[in-house]
Amino acid sequence: MKRFLLSTAFACLIVVTPALATTTVATVDVNINLPAITNKAAAVRFVHIADDLKTAVAALLADRLAPDGVKITVAISEVELSNWYTDSAGTANTKLVGIVHVDDPKHHTTYDNYTLTVDVNNARTFLPAAVDMTTLKPSSDDYYNAMIQAFAKAVVEKLPA
Repeated sequence: MKRFLLSTAFACLIVVTPALATTTVATVDVNINLPAITNKAAAVRFVHIADDLKTAVAALLADRLAPDGVKITVAISEVELSNWYTDSAGTANTKLVGIVHVDDPKHHTTYDNYTLTVDVNNARTFLPAAVDMTTLKPSSDDYYNAMIQAFAKAVVEKLPA
C-alpha cells in the first residue's frame, strides 16, 4: 500500500511539475517611429512611450526575469487619442497598437508574433477610482498611465506558459 501511494504521489508530481513552469524573460525592447504617428496630440503626449512601456512590462515580469529567458520586442505602430465624449458616442479612435514578438534565442524559435491593440475600454480598469470619466482628458497623466498599464498587462498575459 505504501509503495502504491508513493508511486502515485511521484506520478502526480511528474504530471504537475511541467504545468508549474513559466516562461522567463531576458529582455524587453520597445520601439516607436514617432514621425509615423499621424495624430499630432498623440505624438506629443506619447513621446516617452517606449521607455515607459518597457518599464511597465519589466515591472510586471520582475519575478520572471532571467538571463536565459525569451526576448520580447514591441514595435508600436499606432497611437491615437480622443476624448470621453467621442468614445461614448462610438466615434473615437483612442488606441495603442503594436506588434509583439516573443523569441526564444536558445531554441532559435519565435514563440509568438501578434498585433496587440489596447483601447480606452481596456485602460479604464487602470484609472484611479476618483477619476471622473466625463472630464478626463486624453492628454492627462492618468489616461496615459492607464493606456501604458493596459498594454503592458496584455503583453504579459499573452506570454506562453
